Amino acid sequence: MSKLPLKLEKSLENRKRQLAFRTLGSSRQLCDFSSNDYLGFSSSETIFENAAEILKQFNLVQNGATGSRLLSGNHHLYDIAEEFIRKFHNAEAALIFNSGYDANIGFFSAVPQRGDFIFYDELVHASIRDGIKMSNAKSFNFRHNDLDSLKLRIKKVKPQNGDIFIVTESIFSMDGDAPDLKSLADFSSENNFFLIVDEAHATGVLGENGEGLVQQLGLEEQVFARVSTFGKALGCHGAAILGSNRLKDYLINFARSFIFTTALPPHSVATIFSAYQYLAEEAGQQLQQLTKNISYFRAQLKKYNLQTSFVKSDSAIQSCIVPGNAEVKAASEKLRKGGYSVKPILSPTVPVGKERLRFCLHSFNSEEEIKRVLQLLSNSI
Repeated sequence: MSKLPLKLEKSLENRKRQLAFRTLGSSRQLCDFSSNDYLGFSSSETIFENAAEILKQFNLVQNGATGSRLLSGNHHLYDIAEEFIRKFHNAEAALIFNSGYDANIGFFSAVPQRGDFIFYDELVHASIRDGIKMSNAKSFNFRHNDLDSLKLRIKKVKPQNGDIFIVTESIFSMDGDAPDLKSLADFSSENNFFLIVDEAHATGVLGENGEGLVQQLGLEEQVFARVSTFGKALGCHGAAILGSNRLKDYLINFARSFIFTTALPPHSVATIFSAYQYLAEEAGQQLQQLTKNISYFRAQLKKYNLQTSFVKSDSAIQSCIVPGNAEVKAASEKLRKGGYSVKPILSPTVPVGKERLRFCLHSFNSEEEIKRVLQLLSNSI
């Protein structure tokens, strides 16, 4: 059957009218300013070869996990990888999920209970929002990175009896900015609230060895749960929820996205383990180079008088506001024709009028590439 239900057809046509219709792009080789591969790990031969050696070492010559982790899929490499991740992140326990989306869905649908309250930053990722929608707890957003807004929201809601969960990210994926995490953690601790931090875009990027913002600030004991994903700086796939042993036990028993899914195959877990080993022992130069490239990029913005068009950010995510879906797509196309991949972020993914070009910086970008792409941008907007 080729036809869609009428409501779905109308939704697709509406997307086209908004110039927000999505399609899958080609993999044409362009200078990368769009991927989340901040340290170039996705193409690291060392990580690839070490993963193969790990599989041989543990005699894991199989293509699939064969079942969920609670059935037949919990191969021994999971325990080894989770122990390494736990120690690396200075956590009591780590539990690997199949993706960051699965981790957030599993956590927020299972942990906050009926009668509890969730207060979340208005710009948290869709996976967090979807998990919250599946929860029986009541939820309220607060203004982006605004602790006073959070306090006022809690005061107005006047929660009774139930637990309060506070949710934020260490680096926000669209703006590239960070909250005042120390103040947020202190506020949560003082009031016995449970703080959850999604570290997707900080894992592998922030901290002395890429441990993330929570560890960089020494806040491990004040954070109830951290979500570290592997599809960004670690260059592979999957995620881990970091927390206490009791939280891990609870998630194993009640997180449906963990319980009712086939486990990651051994070669995926071997790649995660290999990437973490490399991050812990050999990635210092890449981390330093990424930091230099971020500083150089920010300096070049001033040179080309572009700083007022960009959201203030000291992270690897630098967003240039180009209002209008048609306008931002046209600017992205000009950069593509010049040989640079910079993706347009359209509404409704971001609010109308906040459409943007999202530059993702990497350790492997050269100063010449950064300078040239900003030259092109200055002539494109």
